[in-house]
Amino acid sequence: MVGDVATEQLTALPLRERKKALTRAAIVETAQRLFEERGFDNVTVAEIADAANVSVKTLFVYFRAKEDLAFADNRLIDEIIAALAARAPGTTHAEAMADELIAQIRGQDDPAAGLEGFHRGYGESPAIRSGLLRLWAEYEDRITAFLAAEAGTGPSPAMRLHAMQLVAIPRSLTTAEVRALVAGLSPAEAGVTLERWLRAAAHSVCPG
Repeated sequence: MVGDVATEQLTALPLRERKKALTRAAIVETAQRLFEERGFDNVTVAEIADAANVSVKTLFVYFRAKEDLAFADNRLIDEIIAALAARAPGTTHAEAMADELIAQIRGQDDPAAGLEGFHRGYGESPAIRSGLLRLWAEYEDRITAFLAAEAGTGPSPAMRLHAMQLVAIPRSLTTAEVRALVAGLSPAEAGVTLERWLRAAAHSVCPG
């Protein structure tokens, strides 16, 4: 995968559209790397454009503002919805979500460093706090819609409440409390600690 563009999706596009998709993905990937290294507030649009080998004018063709770059990658919610849809019989929604998040943690070299990068890049910037709230609201909407489709009915208050509870599982990983939980741990210890937390969180949401 290149940025937020899957290889199979790219190959199906005409050449011109493929180039646009690759440019957009490169800008997003570069911006997110810089944000996590230095913090959102400490990175300029000009620096992002230079590191992505595009002009500032080109960057603004794809994104209206720097804030948009912080939330341009929607892969996680797509992967969560796919995991919910593919869960095995007897597996709760919360367990399926935890399994997906654990699989992603296992794919990281250092989960604790990943959390530090997130907090450095996004969690400490007042400028994008409202954007994070909108992001979680979007997750809630997507999961509510999934639950309604799965049930074959319209969305209900109970589905909305359940979606809110499910969103709390990935959202908890971005909190200062979970960040403190793995502070100073080795990569292996941090991974195990986060897995235990996610299992406990899933059981709290859906005791099964």
